[in-house]
Amino acid sequence: MTEVVSDIEDKPAQGLPFKATTTAVAVASFLAACGGGSSSPAPPAISDKITFATDYAAARFLQHAQFSSSETEIAAVKSMGASAWLDAQMGLPSSTGGWDWLTARGYSAIDSNKFYEMDYHANYMAWNQILASPDGVRRRMALALSEFFVVGISGVSTLSWPQFAMAHYWDILCNNAFGNYRKLLEDVTLSIAMGEFLNTLGNQKEDVATGRLPDENYSREVMQLFTIGLQQLNLDGTVVKVNGAPVDSFTQSDVSNLARVFTGYQADDSEGFFDSVDTPSYRVRKVGYTRRPMKLNANRHSMLEARFLGAVVPAGTEGSAALKIALDTLFQHPNVGPFFGRQMIQRLVCSNPSPAYVGRVAAVFNNNGKGVRGDLAAVFKAILTDTEATDEAGLSNPSFGKLREPMVRIAQWGRTFKIKSIKGTWKIGNPNFSAVNALGQSPLQAPSVFNFFRPGYVPPNTAMAALQYTAPEFQLVNESTTASYINYLQDNLINGMWVRAPELITSPENPTATDGPDIVPDYSAEIALVGNPQALFARLNMLLCAGQLSDATLKDMTSVFANEPTTSSSSDNSKRAYVAKAIMFVMCCAEYLVQK
Repeated sequence: MTEVVSDIEDKPAQGLPFKATTTAVAVASFLAACGGGSSSPAPPAISDKITFATDYAAARFLQHAQFSSSETEIAAVKSMGASAWLDAQMGLPSSTGGWDWLTARGYSAIDSNKFYEMDYHANYMAWNQILASPDGVRRRMALALSEFFVVGISGVSTLSWPQFAMAHYWDILCNNAFGNYRKLLEDVTLSIAMGEFLNTLGNQKEDVATGRLPDENYSREVMQLFTIGLQQLNLDGTVVKVNGAPVDSFTQSDVSNLARVFTGYQADDSEGFFDSVDTPSYRVRKVGYTRRPMKLNANRHSMLEARFLGAVVPAGTEGSAALKIALDTLFQHPNVGPFFGRQMIQRLVCSNPSPAYVGRVAAVFNNNGKGVRGDLAAVFKAILTDTEATDEAGLSNPSFGKLREPMVRIAQWGRTFKIKSIKGTWKIGNPNFSAVNALGQSPLQAPSVFNFFRPGYVPPNTAMAALQYTAPEFQLVNESTTASYINYLQDNLINGMWVRAPELITSPENPTATDGPDIVPDYSAEIALVGNPQALFARLNMLLCAGQLSDATLKDMTSVFANEPTTSSSSDNSKRAYVAKAIMFVMCCAEYLVQK
């Protein structure tokens, strides 16, 4: 059976709880906006042959599945249907990865730049990957995975070649995005970046003489954050309760025993070392170690029995065999499907999915229909094509949707307007150094293993709190971050991102003659509509909002532009400013910020 989704295209969604057009109103609405999903019983699961009758419906689907929705992609989705289009995208090979991108630009050179001590080039890599990689669906899923299997750039800075360690970690997420969760879990566990971030690297077995015990950081977080969570769950993600109280999913004994499995791991130095350019020099690992799994030093691995989660690693078990038992045990735990599935729904579709939605996704995690557990392509497809994600009823439901993450907004802007780096260096650093114009978020820059926000965050003293709706992204929102986001847009929308010495892969401390905008958008299609605000805002409504701006909001926006002196005969700079102002109106509007 083919199901047709039809967002009413000639009349944008009504009944949205936010009407914001000017910057000031947008800020107020932003702080009051509500993300979430209906707590009512979910409709039946959607057909895998879903098609879209309107451009709005197709654009909405695309903005869940990737960062943006071009006119060409909208037409393709309408023609092919959701399932076939996703199959085609998931079948594409992974494009140039972060590690190879850094290498191609010369960051593996051993010279006076001392790249082997620097981590900030990882920011250039990460932004290039989400702004410019051709396989947008894979990169969108990888970004969602990076907020589940969290490693932050600042947490690996003590490694040599830290930018390459992070690039390889990103490549792991990209390469496994449509693979199997079990392999992804193992690749993450043995990566040098995760080893450094959560202390598996260099973790040693117990020593009775000194009282040393294995570090428990990774053993705790791999359960709490990467697989099963803190409490036992039903298939639909609701908490199992006994006598009205939640049941813990693991104990401190489980943590301590599992920690024995993650001992003995160290960097693979088989490529060798070189002498640094410093005086005096010191030994530095060659860059290739960053993309090799950590290797086991049997002399440092605990041979004690380990009991956890009902499993037993017998005393004397060799390290790789012990690791297999541990990861298999975690992978087979019944919590994994609902725990992982709910958070991926939150990253891609809505903040507060119904238990029925979570249950359908978890069921696919448990069995993709062919007897395979952990098929990530099937899981992501189930998330994106579920009725709760695509039903137009969500457009008018004030409790459905999610706050767009700041970095996702910028990725959408960049891809929608074909952003490019003129010199090809993509020198976008961490955009959070200044409180005045900080974006508030940057890929792979989570401040801790707990990500940028908690999945169960409920904004206090709000209507959401009264209803106990989770809205994770709102943990980033306050008066300061709201104002700084607007300032960030004002700094970058007109001419693009200012870069020091864009022709160089380094950034000199002092100004140079070539400083200026290098990472620039293409507004040619929008500039052609200068002087016709109705047509311009209709286009922006489609490409940025999937038609979710209300009639009242569109009327307010176009009325502001009715008296604009800029016309088609104005200077190029004036026309770019006109378009940038319109884009800023949309990207500061609550009906844009809350994605349905």
